[in-house]
Amino acid sequence: MTYRILLVEDDLQICETICDYFSAQSEGICTIDTVHNGADGLEAARSGVYDLILLDVMLPGLDGFSVCRSIRSASDVPLLFLTARAREEDVLYGYTLGCDDYIIKPFSLAALFAKTLALLRRAKGTVLRRELVCGGISLDPLTLAVSANGTPVTLAAKEFALLQYLMEHKNWVISREQLLDRIWGSDFFGSDRVVDTHIKKLRKALGSAGKQIHTVISKGYQLKEK
Repeated sequence: MTYRILLVEDDLQICETICDYFSAQSEGICTIDTVHNGADGLEAARSGVYDLILLDVMLPGLDGFSVCRSIRSASDVPLLFLTARAREEDVLYGYTLGCDDYIIKPFSLAALFAKTLALLRRAKGTVLRRELVCGGISLDPLTLAVSANGTPVTLAAKEFALLQYLMEHKNWVISREQLLDRIWGSDFFGSDRVVDTHIKKLRKALGSAGKQIHTVISKGYQLKEK
């Protein structure tokens, strides 16, 4: 069985990133159709063929709140808002309209995938694959379990966060600055060499699988299959 997801999002890069990630992590179980404005999103949703809808709030023309209101007048399809509007009143308004969950931009792809699986599980009574896998390394963002070449690995919080981010972006070259901003936060005022220290600890914890984390001279780090 496959699950059809409708993604209503006007940012083409976000669409491509989400589609690629879901395709890889679900191994083809989840397929995503994309539209880029509210009117097209509502028309697609009314077809009734989708198992879940990912809906941006700030859309050209008809906004996401209006789309949600119209969908809920005729369907209880699981619906998750994607939005940069983090104010509590906006979040509460979304729930009032009938959304099932809410995720704030910028968001973790793993978190979005996990929320999607949870909604599908409740709606369909099915558990889909949820682990992040790269070579001999696997990481489950829901249970926080990590294994390397089949052996369970215990990681400190920072090492876990580093590994999760690298696995969400495997094969990408990630700079120290990106890792600092994502893991330590934009208000961190230490040296970017703190990243090197924690990468060293992460490699050691992963054993031979730690070799999958490659140093890219003058640029940062890259997680590869081997």
